[in-house]
Amino acid sequence: MTTTAAFGWASSYLTTTPAGEVNLDPAERLAVQQTLARYAFALDHGDLVALEGILTEDSTWTASIAGAVEQGPFVGRAAVVDLVREATAAQADQRRHNLVNTVFQHAEADTAVVCAYLMLTSNAGGSPAVIATGFYTVTLRHAEGDWRIAKVFVGLDNAL
Repeated sequence: MTTTAAFGWASSYLTTTPAGEVNLDPAERLAVQQTLARYAFALDHGDLVALEGILTEDSTWTASIAGAVEQGPFVGRAAVVDLVREATAAQADQRRHNLVNTVFQHAEADTAVVCAYLMLTSNAGGSPAVIATGFYTVTLRHAEGDWRIAKVFVGLDNAL
């Protein structure tokens, strides 16, 4: 697949956060960011048990490649875990989901919407390389005493 993104394609998905919309104390903000990091580690290590513990039962996962090719939504924790299981079973390389420039779009005591850029790297061929860039928009809910991912939207700038 040769779909690649044009400049600004993701602007309809990403917005800046106006002052005052993030009503979480610093410890809760850190807990949200740790959940995102745990999600990336679970993907990178194929740790499906950890992934299950991070997702809500009704979680959804959707992707768009440059706004042209849609995947999903995959609905429910089991469907998301199955998607990751199938994707990682086909991988022969070690991938790393590097989430950077994390921005809270909205947050209050029990929900948060966070955006982060994605730089997906791989060691295929023996040399590290960036294989995709894009962004995540993640909706989290405070459930069962922890922050859990309820909705994932991945916008990829290029096909893998």
